[in-house]
Amino acid sequence: MTDSAPTARLNDWLSALVSQGGSDLLLVEGAPPCICTDGVVKPLDGEKLLGSEIEAAVLPALTPTALQLYRETQIGDSSYRVEGLGRFRINLHRERGRAAAAIRALPPKVPALADLHLPPAIGSLAHLKRGLVLIGGTAGAGKSTTLAALIEIINRNEARHIVTIEDPVEYEYTHDRCLIEQVEIGADAPDFPSALRAALRQAPDIIVVGEMRDPETMHIAVTAAETGHLVFSTLHTTDVASTISRLSDSFPVERQNTIRQELAMALAAVLTQTLLPSKKGGRVPAAELLMVGYGARTHIRRNALQHLHQEITLTKNKGSFSQEESLLELVRQGHLDREDALVCAVHPDDLESRLRAERVG
Repeated sequence: MTDSAPTARLNDWLSALVSQGGSDLLLVEGAPPCICTDGVVKPLDGEKLLGSEIEAAVLPALTPTALQLYRETQIGDSSYRVEGLGRFRINLHRERGRAAAAIRALPPKVPALADLHLPPAIGSLAHLKRGLVLIGGTAGAGKSTTLAALIEIINRNEARHIVTIEDPVEYEYTHDRCLIEQVEIGADAPDFPSALRAALRQAPDIIVVGEMRDPETMHIAVTAAETGHLVFSTLHTTDVASTISRLSDSFPVERQNTIRQELAMALAAVLTQTLLPSKKGGRVPAAELLMVGYGARTHIRRNALQHLHQEITLTKNKGSFSQEESLLELVRQGHLDREDALVCAVHPDDLESRLRAERVG
């Protein structure tokens, strides 16, 4: 970190972000600095920015590796720490040929799973011993936060060796019963595949891959789960079926069948979630969980993913639940109106029949 005037300007914006309880600072040419709070974007006081001003303010905050990548690819991702304010995740990029930035405030401590208002059944994922656990959701849906809360449950209750691989590190863990190594791409390793291969030589019990970005990372992670490790990772998807198809479809057509066979053996659970505005203020998560059993494995092998919604119903006794059940509970609790819940549902007919049966909303 540097004390240059441009960085001081960035720190002033970040100070406003933190003091106003925002989650993201957005810098785009032609608009003043903006902050996002509970999904709502609002401008800070100030003049409209130029791309050159954004670049000058943000570049000094990048790590040397991120700076080099930005020079080469026009995209730079970096972590950034400001004394008294905390840690931030920076994405400096280009839009319409001009610099722009999205900067996320990283929470100072790992939240408790109970504080995230997710269905309690999700806690069972922290008690798995092996296999691949995928967490899907759109950007900003809280995937990394849920994942961190699960890792913290393991950290408090089991004596295991955990290696996390992230770009950048979001939550910093304190060793409790677990020994936790946190590898940051760009600072500690050049890329996800290299870091993941190295992690497998470090005798981990649990591996956390911050995001599945490329087929090579995906294949190594699936193989690690097949060979007895517990592997957690995230994907940008919307429901259980799309999470699985996103992974298999990332490979060349001639390899997809093989990957589906391997994935069917390795997969332990798929969780997807989205954040919705609550009538009570803030945002609340709607989620869906499939605990993978024999039926789901068969459907994955056959690429009959349309049947996975039925498998959620058939494996309720193992902890599975549908997004519609999650939305129904949010309506019961007064967080959502009936109409809003139906708009968000992947299977609105299913939700409507549940609402009608219970006369909820």
